[in-house]
Amino acid sequence: MTTIKFPHSAVLTFLALLTLSFNAQAVPSFSRQTGAACSQCHTQSFGPNLTPFGRDFKLGGYTLGGGKASNIPAISGMIEGSFTNTKSDQDLTGTGYNKNNNFTFDQASLFYAGRIYDKVGAFSQLTFDGFSERLALDNTDIRFADNNDFFDIPVSYGISANNNRTVQDLWNTTSAWGFPYNGSSVQPGVGTSAVIDGAFATQVGGATAYAMIDNLLYLEAGGYTSLSNNVQKGLGVADASQQQIDGAAPYWRVALQQDWKGHFVSLGHYGMIADVFPQRDRSAKTTDRFTDVAVDATYQYMANPKHIFEIKSTYLYEDQKLSASRIINASPSEARTYLNTFKFNTAYTFDQTYGLTFGYTKMNGSRDAMLYSPSNGFVSNRPNSEFYTAELVYVPFGKNNAAFAPWLNLRTSLQYIGYSQFNGTTQQSAANNTFMLNGWLIF
Repeated sequence: MTTIKFPHSAVLTFLALLTLSFNAQAVPSFSRQTGAACSQCHTQSFGPNLTPFGRDFKLGGYTLGGGKASNIPAISGMIEGSFTNTKSDQDLTGTGYNKNNNFTFDQASLFYAGRIYDKVGAFSQLTFDGFSERLALDNTDIRFADNNDFFDIPVSYGISANNNRTVQDLWNTTSAWGFPYNGSSVQPGVGTSAVIDGAFATQVGGATAYAMIDNLLYLEAGGYTSLSNNVQKGLGVADASQQQIDGAAPYWRVALQQDWKGHFVSLGHYGMIADVFPQRDRSAKTTDRFTDVAVDATYQYMANPKHIFEIKSTYLYEDQKLSASRIINASPSEARTYLNTFKFNTAYTFDQTYGLTFGYTKMNGSRDAMLYSPSNGFVSNRPNSEFYTAELVYVPFGKNNAAFAPWLNLRTSLQYIGYSQFNGTTQQSAANNTFMLNGWLIF
């Protein structure tokens, strides 16, 4: 999410406050409920990236108990602020921000995170977006979960009702919780992404049924549809430029996983088919069809808690049949186009306190003079982009026996994004290189 304007002195004071010595744990309501430190569920003791224990907790519907403070309501809060510098000035006309060197208050969120009743739990986020100055329902995942033995084989199963495809995913290789885990809206960004990797977030409603068989084979299937305009307005997520799903868009997920004495490995596949009306325009009497298929893999070394190594990778192919767009906008010029996305990241964490992550992203797709025109920001009529992201993280708290646990946690980070290709061109792509200093407090 994004940012709000403050005088520089106020933001400096705010960032200074974020560095005070609070000893705490991340998503504190989960920690109060389970009695587990943030480091037990999250690598680097904070944020979306999960350990095997954290994945089991999510799979079980956020209902695991055992904490001494589990009778306290499952409410948490979060604030996040940043300083962002780009190599060259950016066009931020009309936003009220400088062309460069911006202090931003990125977001403030309120969470319900934990058991609702018996076998039903939820993770739900209400966020004030400082850049757009808007309050909206953010990522929400409500689950029923249970487990049983079938023919002496343990099976964990459940239903997830959520508002963002892949928000319910366990492996941090999909768009909802993938690296990088935070950013700022004053950063430049590439001009396109696959539907499953960027569109419809929080503007849809859907449900999936899932099962984990013998802690080895994961199966999930369901579907999503666009929420009505009135519902979107009520939730603060309406956007007239967004595409609208025609009917329901099927979603599926398959994964194999295994944990050998601290060596965790997974290999998976997921996908989605969406028939959509571009910009909600039904005048063409047909739709655009997006078919997204992906494969992903994860490796985590966690045998020694002092030294954690991780590797994650995803390859996503999107087939685009843009029939409606050709009629309405005379774009694209070709009947069928495609988009490839490859993501890779590797991370090292020392003592669940210091973290270093390196990520690489490469995108390429069809050449189309109308869909990827210079007027839309694409120089060579292609969507091709290539960049790396390096991040250094310090999380002083969130471990066992931390003072003030389970009430507070803090993450500070330095992030650098370097572009070798940006929206179809290598020339001047480095002008978008970005440095960000971030403070992230949860309580």
